[in-house]
Amino acid sequence: MKLKAKVTNKLSAKLMQFLPILKASVDELVEIAKEIEKNNPFLEVRNKKFVTISNLKNAITDEIEALSISQKTLYEDLIEQIETSNLFPTQKSKKIAYEILNDISIEGFFEGDEEEIAKRLDIDIEKVKKVRERFVYLNPPGVGAKDIKECMLFQLYNLDIKKEVFNLAKNMIEDLKNLHKYNDSKYFNEAVKIIKNLKVTPAFEYIKNDEIIPEISVLNINGELQIKLNDEYYPEINIKECDLSDEFCKRKIKEAKSLVDALELRKSTLKKIALMIVEFQYEFFIGGVIRPMRIKDLAQELEYAPSTISRAISNKYLLCNRGIIPLKSFFSIALDEEISSNQIKEEIKNIIKNEDKNRPLSDDKITEIINKKYNLNLVRRTISKYRDALGIPTSRERKKLYKVGR
Repeated sequence: MKLKAKVTNKLSAKLMQFLPILKASVDELVEIAKEIEKNNPFLEVRNKKFVTISNLKNAITDEIEALSISQKTLYEDLIEQIETSNLFPTQKSKKIAYEILNDISIEGFFEGDEEEIAKRLDIDIEKVKKVRERFVYLNPPGVGAKDIKECMLFQLYNLDIKKEVFNLAKNMIEDLKNLHKYNDSKYFNEAVKIIKNLKVTPAFEYIKNDEIIPEISVLNINGELQIKLNDEYYPEINIKECDLSDEFCKRKIKEAKSLVDALELRKSTLKKIALMIVEFQYEFFIGGVIRPMRIKDLAQELEYAPSTISRAISNKYLLCNRGIIPLKSFFSIALDEEISSNQIKEEIKNIIKNEDKNRPLSDDKITEIINKKYNLNLVRRTISKYRDALGIPTSRERKKLYKVGR
C-alpha cells in the first residue's frame, strides 16, 4: 500500500493569527472560536456533539475489539502496587516512587525529569533512576517508560524467553531503524514475533472515554488500512449576512472567513500527516515494528516548515488496533532540526537574566516559554539538562542567591 501526499500550499499571512488552532487539542477548539466570536457580531459558533473514543470506534468499525476499561484508575492501581509490593521496601523508596508517579501521563509514560526529582528530594539522581527501573515489574507492563522504545524494553524484561532471543530482541529494539542488519540471525523470526506483540501505549486499557479524544483513527480491517479524521467535534461556524459596503462589517466578515479557513487548514494538515504516517509506518499498523521518524523528513515531504508539523502533532492522538498513541510518539522528539542546542542555551541564559528576581522561573515555565517562541515540543528534562550544562542553579537556588546578593 502506497499513500503519497504532496502539497504546495503554505500558511498565508492572514491565517498566521490562527496558528494556535493548529496546535490546540480537540477540547480547546470551541474555546478558541468562542473567544473570537466575542468580538465579532457577525460570527456564530455552535458546539457539535463531542465525539469520544467509544462512539468514534463504534461508528467506524465493528471489527475492533471493545476497550477494556479498568474499574480502577491507572494511578489507583500504581499506588496500590507501590504500597503492597516488595519493590519499594522503605519509606524513602516509596517517596521517590510517588514523585515518579506524579510525572506519569495518562498513557503511562514518564514525562518528568529524574534530575529535578533528585533535587526536590535532596538525594542522588542514581537513587531516583534505580527506583524508576523497578517500575519495570509493575503493571501495566511498560508503565514508567520514557518513550515507546523504553516501553518495549520494559515489557521485554518481563518475558520468559531464551537468552539468545532476549538479547537479539533487545538489540533490535535499541536499533529499530536498522533491523535489516539482523536478518541473518538464527533467532530473527522469533525476535520479530515478540517485538510485534509488545504494546506501544502502556496504560491503554486504563484510558477512560472522556480522557482522550483521538483526532485520527487508523484501523486494519481485513488487511486494509482505513483512515478517518475525527472532525465531528469541530465547532460549527455560521457567518451572518451584513452590508459589505460598511468597513467594520467587511473587516469582521473577513475575520470570520479566516477562522473557517483556519479550521479547514487544520483538518487538511492533519489528514496529510495521517497519510504520511500510515505510509511510513505501514508495517506497524499491520502488526509489525514501529520505525523512527523525524519531523524534518515529514516537513520536507509535505513542504511545510518543521514548526508547522510540530504544532500539528502537539496534543494530538491516533487510535489504531494497537492502542491510542500520541502523534509525537511516532517521531524522534528532539530539538527541531532548524533550531540548534546552542541557540536554546542562549535563550535559557537570556530568559533567566531577565527574570523577576523575587519569583525566579521554574524549568517548567522556561520550557513553556521556549516551546511557544520556537514552536517546539521540548520536555522539561531537556531544559533542565541545558541549564545544568550552563552552570545555572535551579529556580529555588537562584532565589536564595538573589536574596543574598541584595
